[in-house]
This record gives sequence, C-alpha cells and structure tokens, in this order.
Amino acid sequence: MRRTSKLTRVAVGVASLALAATACGGTSSDNGDSGGSTKEDLGLAIAYDIGGKGDQSFNDAAYAGLVKAQKEFGYKTADVEPTEGETDADKEQRLSSLAKQGYNPVIGVGFAYGPAMEAVAAKYPKTTFGIVDSVVEGDNVASLVFAEEQASYLAGVAAAKATKTDVVGFVGGVDIPLIHKFEAGFQQGVKATDPKVRVIAQYLTQTAEEGGFSSPDKGKAAAEGQIEKKADVIYQAAGLSGQGVIEAAAKAKVWAIGVDSDQYKQEALASYKDYILTSALKDVGGAVYALAKSVEEDKPLTGTQVFDLKVDGVGLSDSNPKMAEVPGLTDAVAKAKEGIVDGTITVKTE
Repeated sequence: MRRTSKLTRVAVGVASLALAATACGGTSSDNGDSGGSTKEDLGLAIAYDIGGKGDQSFNDAAYAGLVKAQKEFGYKTADVEPTEGETDADKEQRLSSLAKQGYNPVIGVGFAYGPAMEAVAAKYPKTTFGIVDSVVEGDNVASLVFAEEQASYLAGVAAAKATKTDVVGFVGGVDIPLIHKFEAGFQQGVKATDPKVRVIAQYLTQTAEEGGFSSPDKGKAAAEGQIEKKADVIYQAAGLSGQGVIEAAAKAKVWAIGVDSDQYKQEALASYKDYILTSALKDVGGAVYALAKSVEEDKPLTGTQVFDLKVDGVGLSDSNPKMAEVPGLTDAVAKAKEGIVDGTITVKTE
C-alpha cells in the first residue's frame, strides 16, 4: 500500500531563499561541482515547468530548494529548462537523461511531467524521482502535493478585509483542476469573511500550451478588465503571467495578491511591491529540499507527501507592512488559520 504522510517542518524557511537563488543564475550543470565526475558525485536535478527559471513564482521556488541542497550537501546539481511546444516524449527524454547521468533525486516541477515520470521511473528503479503537483504511482516516486486551497482561503480573507469596493478578482493561468483549488479556497475565504463581497474569476487559457502560465500580457489584460469592473484586490494563480496582473494592479493603485513565492520580496517585482498586499505561499522549495535531504540520508521519501497548513507547507506572507494597517486583517487571517489547522474550517477544493 502506498503511504501518505505529512512532512515535518524540515522545509521551513526555504521559500525565503528564492530571491537569492534567482540572482545566482547559472546553467544547468555548473551549480557547485564537488570535484568528481562519477555518478556518486551527482545530486539533485530539477526539470522546470512552463515559464522556467525567472518566473518569480513556482519555478523559482523550486530552484531555491535546489540551491539550499547544493550548499548543504556540496554536490553537483542540475536544473533544466522546458522547450516551447514540447511533448511528453521530450519530457521523458529530459528525465531519462538526468537519471542516466547519475543525478539522484530527479524532480519534475509541475503536473505536466506526470506521464513522462511514470514511464521513466520504471526504467531507473535505483533513482528516486519526485513530481510536484501530481500523484504518480511508483516504488521510487515521491509525489509532492500541496493544500493550495488552504493558503488561498487565507488570501480570500485578506482580500475581503482589504477591499473598499466590495469587488475582488481572481486570475487563474489555465482552466484545470489544480488552479480550481486556488479559486475554490479564495472564493470560500472571501465569502466566509464578508458575504457581500463579489468575486470576479477569470482563466487566461484552457490549456497550458496556449500560454496561460507564461504570458504576462494576458495576465495584464485580464487584470485591467477586472479593475474596470471595480475590483480593487486581485489574486493571481498564473505563474509567469501573474507578473502582468501585478503590474496592472500597481499601475491602477489597487492591491494584488501574489502566489507560490513571497512576491513582495522578488527583485523583478520591486517597482510594484507597495501594491502586493500579500502572497499565498506554497513551499515548493521546501518540498524539493526535503526530498533531496531524504536521499542524502539514504532514506528516500516515496508515496504521496502532503504539504499543508499544519506543517507550514502553505501559508500567507506578511512581508508588506501595509498589510498590518488594514483594519481587522491580521486578526481575521490568524483566526482562519487556526480554524483550518484545528479542523473547524474545512476548505473546499472545487
């Protein structure tokens, strides 16, 4: 039977590395070679999702975990970019190449790696594989999944407290079940806090191939449309496209809510930071590091690993000091978090 566990707080604090990690740059194979070239010297490798490194969000959070593992364990790492319009066969080849070179673990960042991961893991039984945001069966596979709906609920509470127009927005990158979890939690948090607040929800594309996670221009246009409809707080779950949402919100002097990483701290978004109220955090970096640590200790994680509010796998940032100036916001978020953790609040995923 596959085991399902909730990880302890081994990953706490990794998300804060995202800014420094992004600034480090580097190519896929020059992140700190320990001096050898044998398979035993090779450590963690990650294969990015759509948008790649530099999205200031999902992929950069994964890279932060890689940087932490490289510094702590002193081994050679690899991070590999996706290609435009790639197929499952392309992803399979990428994962196979990393495993064949001797990297361990090998992590696919994003649900799109599911089919490829299932095929490749069976061919390399001595390699530990990880996949973020999807469940793949395999004796040597760790499925790293998150309670995004819980962080989004807290974002909804914050939005309901911050709005002055009683209209808030949600921009999802792609119309898929994973992003539905973000919207569901957000909608529920808003309505539980103030039923009179209206939520305008919009998805940028039906498929990832259409650019829903990688087109800031699409995000900007969607946000501008919601602002015209009086939305004064907009929560985005759109990867790289979310940068366009944040830009539009800042130019209109309304609030944006970031996602995955603490986007208030991201260098590329520094000119907009005063309008990033908060971010719904998803500790992808912590999950990446936790899997690398387990392999390094020769106790590789497998099965479904759940990162939720109880283990700080998700959460809500409080970096922007203006957040504390919104009447009742801090207390409302704290109360909601307590309710989710103790089970008195059950957050929907649809």
